[in-house]
Amino acid sequence: MAREGDVDESKRATLRRFAALGATSPFVGFAKESDSDAPDALVGYVAATPGAHFSKIRDDLQLGTGETQHHLRRLERDGAVESREDGEYRRFFPADRFSEFEQVALGYLRRETPRGMVVALLRDPEVSGTALAEELGVSAPTVSKYASQLEAAGLLSREDGYALERPETLLLLLVQHADSFGPEAADLAADADDIVTYDP
Repeated sequence: MAREGDVDESKRATLRRFAALGATSPFVGFAKESDSDAPDALVGYVAATPGAHFSKIRDDLQLGTGETQHHLRRLERDGAVESREDGEYRRFFPADRFSEFEQVALGYLRRETPRGMVVALLRDPEVSGTALAEELGVSAPTVSKYASQLEAAGLLSREDGYALERPETLLLLLVQHADSFGPEAADLAADADDIVTYDP
């Protein structure tokens, strides 16, 4: 069982690591009336994991709910981050960095099944719903449910099978932030040169 001191040291190390990322932001050190690394860590975390929702940010940085709320509100007020509602989630992004389409896309890419669908469709634009369900280990109705959500969000067309809207943008988001998405995104990033084709 971890001792309290071990937990505190783990939290400090995590905050320092993301604060170092936040140090490259123009908003670094904006809240130095306190000795907390939390504001800079939050800036760094949001930059490294755009589209993360509140609970994930709080848990990954090992912060309290009130502390996270306080600093994120201040970061939004000071123009370092911005957020948007996404169903039951509030997702956070570096300010003025992503278009509305990209923010919506990142929100869906943070969900395992929709991300798996997008990755599979980038690899094989002709893949069927049945094949998607089999590849992702989910039911056909689950694929259909998420396909409907992706279509409503403007990320997918279902006019003739499944076709991604703005696939180049989706691929770029996955490649740029592959480390924060998981192994399938990292594998996709490694194969990106083969996926992108030039057809004048």
